[in-house]
Amino acid sequence: MVRYMLRRLVILLLSLFIAAVVLFVLLRLLPGDPANALVGVGATPEQIAAAQAQLGSDQPLSLQFLTYLGDLARFDLGNSFVSRSSVLDEISRRLSVTLPLTLASFVLALVIAIPFGILAAVKADRWYGLLLSVISQIGIAVPVFWLGILLVYEFSLNLRLLPSGGFPLRGYADPGRAIESMVLPVLTIAIVMSASLMRYVRAATLEVLGSDFLRTARALGESHTGALMRHGLRNAAVPVVSVLGIELSTTFLGAVVVEQVFSLPGMGSMLLLGIQQRDYPNIQGVLIVSTLLVLLTGFLADILQRVLDPRLRKEAR
Repeated sequence: MVRYMLRRLVILLLSLFIAAVVLFVLLRLLPGDPANALVGVGATPEQIAAAQAQLGSDQPLSLQFLTYLGDLARFDLGNSFVSRSSVLDEISRRLSVTLPLTLASFVLALVIAIPFGILAAVKADRWYGLLLSVISQIGIAVPVFWLGILLVYEFSLNLRLLPSGGFPLRGYADPGRAIESMVLPVLTIAIVMSASLMRYVRAATLEVLGSDFLRTARALGESHTGALMRHGLRNAAVPVVSVLGIELSTTFLGAVVVEQVFSLPGMGSMLLLGIQQRDYPNIQGVLIVSTLLVLLTGFLADILQRVLDPRLRKEAR
């Protein structure tokens, strides 16, 4: 197990390095110069050259790349070209919105998907089991931003129960308003995500229900519910865990879109503003941190899968 964890950690670091190289190259292939964000439209060549020297964009790409890698090794994401503030500090501040949004949506999606997915499998021959499957199929087809707009229309404009967007300036120092501003975004992501997860839980449960070990447990005198709870759920969890890692990563990336719908000051707005202003440090910082979080999610999902399934540990040995 330790050898496997070390091997996966090496793969994670290598993947992060490759992602950093790709991001650096792609951003430099874009037309224009980031120095234009610091000078006016009618700037003289001397002013443009001074801005380039200030930002370091006049240096050879090889030197820029080495400086970039050295900063990353120290986890120094640099300063914004426009605001001159620390990119890492800004990301930390915005993660306080994006991470709670992602994790709360993920937990709520699990609370919805696991029981209803199991129910849809166990009662697949009943009308409500079929109805749950149809609802999950429809939920997958619904765009997350469209659902967010519908929720705003109903709960904010019609019922006036919840705010349509924004986040309190004092942040979590004003917990009541902070929680209110998160309710609709969390519901938006959780509903769409739970529809997808429900399908995986249903498929994994159906496979377990037809397995030999569950029939053997029933033959030895256990009830259907008892056999499913003691022997079935753990086996059904193994394929679902690998999917959970992907879904959590997708939820984090999808939160970027939802933040724009609800005007939340998270990573999404920082990324879009950086693109508009050609602020390379901001763009690189957001994408590197996002990539790192996605890779860490996959790493933890792989480790958890081996903890749950002893067969994988045996194969590794």
